[in-house]
Amino acid sequence: MLMRHSDPRRRIRRRFARAALILGLVWPGLPAHGQTAAPPDTATAVSPDEQAAFDRCKQDLAAEARARGVAQAVVASSLQDLSPDPQVLTASRQQAEFEKPLWDYIDAAVTETAIVDGRAKLGEWEPVLAAIETAYGVDRFVLAAIWGIESGYGAVLDKPTKVRPVIRSLATLACGGERAPYWRDELLAALQIADRGGIPLDQLTGSWAGAMGHTQFMPTTYLRHAVDFDGDGRRDIWHSVPDALASTANDLKAMGWRAGEGWGYEVVLPEGFDYALADEVTERPLAAWQALGVRVAGGQPPAPTPTPARLLVPAGARGPAFLLLPNFQVILRYNTALSYALAVAHLSDRLRGAGSLVQPWPRGDHMLSQDERRDLQARLSERGFDAGGIDGKIGPKTRRAIRVYQAAAGLIPDGYADAILLDRVRAGR
Repeated sequence: MLMRHSDPRRRIRRRFARAALILGLVWPGLPAHGQTAAPPDTATAVSPDEQAAFDRCKQDLAAEARARGVAQAVVASSLQDLSPDPQVLTASRQQAEFEKPLWDYIDAAVTETAIVDGRAKLGEWEPVLAAIETAYGVDRFVLAAIWGIESGYGAVLDKPTKVRPVIRSLATLACGGERAPYWRDELLAALQIADRGGIPLDQLTGSWAGAMGHTQFMPTTYLRHAVDFDGDGRRDIWHSVPDALASTANDLKAMGWRAGEGWGYEVVLPEGFDYALADEVTERPLAAWQALGVRVAGGQPPAPTPTPARLLVPAGARGPAFLLLPNFQVILRYNTALSYALAVAHLSDRLRGAGSLVQPWPRGDHMLSQDERRDLQARLSERGFDAGGIDGKIGPKTRRAIRVYQAAAGLIPDGYADAILLDRVRAGR
């Protein structure tokens, strides 16, 4: 784990930086790979009071940008006549990665179109991808999967009516969204890019959250890790596929990508398996998991590696199980939504030639709403099962609390949160 990502504030940044990269929330009005787009925002008018407050905020932002060395001409041309974008605030409250059932999210990302198009792109850009693999050690299939999920292999970038001005989006969030300090940092980084990054202001476009280019870099990430791989003197992640993919590989390498290793495997668990071992934390060598009866799905033996793995059952005992190698954590740092990381992992396997998942998802289950997830966390905490906070997101700490509760109640301790579990907790059982 790279230390710069051990900071909880960094993890929050990652989550909101790439908060809705699928299901149309990045590019409102354009479904990605057949997915559902974000609902249009009808409240587009900005009141005089809102504009006045925005103008005062812009003055503060302009002063801070100048203090960071951004030229006055760039500050003026970027902020002077800017108005807030109400659709950006709407999109910031609708994060599909945390609201859709896991299997719906993966289904929407790993479509036949995404697989066919991705294999075509792998062939088209084979020499570049080979050079990137040599330079950074990052698997080309993972890079292609990220590219496909983030922008449909760049298809969205060819639709100028579907992208947004990054400066306006980030100024809107910095002046009216939650976690304003984070958005201010990203806005100031975007202004620095406009000032000295060689990218004309009218080409500085991206998602509602300011994520930019083929693989959706936030401005601060661009400043740290974007590279000029095609040698034209610019780090152009919007128009240069080599720059975009190499920049992504550079970012993944900086986060700890281990060359020559995969992300992990789908596995089949034996009858009577102790699901308390699937705690997402405890690492065991692959040989130790095999000794417990864990087998790679499809019957293929895992690649020999001394690297330990962790066991994950994201949909409980009735869904697929995965052994996760350290590279999965790197994908998860690229976007902290588990659904996103699993979608990238599975799409990379499909692009490589693997088949569908062996174990089906429990598609008939009723998934909890955000309010219901908050209620579950609160009730578990009240009963002494520490859920790690009440934020409506079922993460490792909440799943751990669920496992402890399930074990105490004589249930399979798989950490799975569904309506049946919530009803049981509400009933005090």
